[in-house]
Amino acid sequence: MDIQMIIVFLLFALAAVYLGKMLYSNLKPKKGNSCGANCKCGVDFSNVTKNS
Repeated sequence: MDIQMIIVFLLFALAAVYLGKMLYSNLKPKKGNSCGANCKCGVDFSNVTKNS
């Protein structure tokens, strides 16, 4: 195995790690930025009436 193949495999491995890190960070739940039970999304629902 010559030095060029080693460099190509090393670059491929680094690119795969970089893409995996980006994918993981996009799929990971965000802390403090999710709408859970106590949602404060900046939408004003004070004028909404309940229809029965």
